[in-house]
Amino acid sequence: MRKWRRLKVVGVEDFNILVEEENMGNKLYVGGLPYSVTEGRLQEIFAAHGTVESTKVIKDKFTGQSRGFGFVEMSSGGEAQRAIQALNGTQLDGRSLVVNEAKPMERRDGGGGDRGNRSGGRDRW
Repeated sequence: MRKWRRLKVVGVEDFNILVEEENMGNKLYVGGLPYSVTEGRLQEIFAAHGTVESTKVIKDKFTGQSRGFGFVEMSSGGEAQRAIQALNGTQLDGRSLVVNEAKPMERRDGGGGDRGNRSGGRDRW
């Protein structure tokens, strides 16, 4: 869900600009998940604390098995905070859940083509 806010630009008469603002406060990280948990089960657990927009259980790309964590997006920051307070530290199938506000994903350098300098740190020429 996106929020828009109107900003007044200083030095320009009667000129307003709309700025898109990503609301990170409603996206939650959920760790300590049992490997058997499904996105549907995650939805059920969090729906008791507000409207769930989406759920995602992170899986290993080769085996398809859960990696034990996921993400839940609630419809508002207030609902997300209530879910954190209610669920963080609780037990699910013998595992302790860690629920907190998700952090933006950091940029990772992919590529793989550059293997770096293999000369032990010296310049070759």
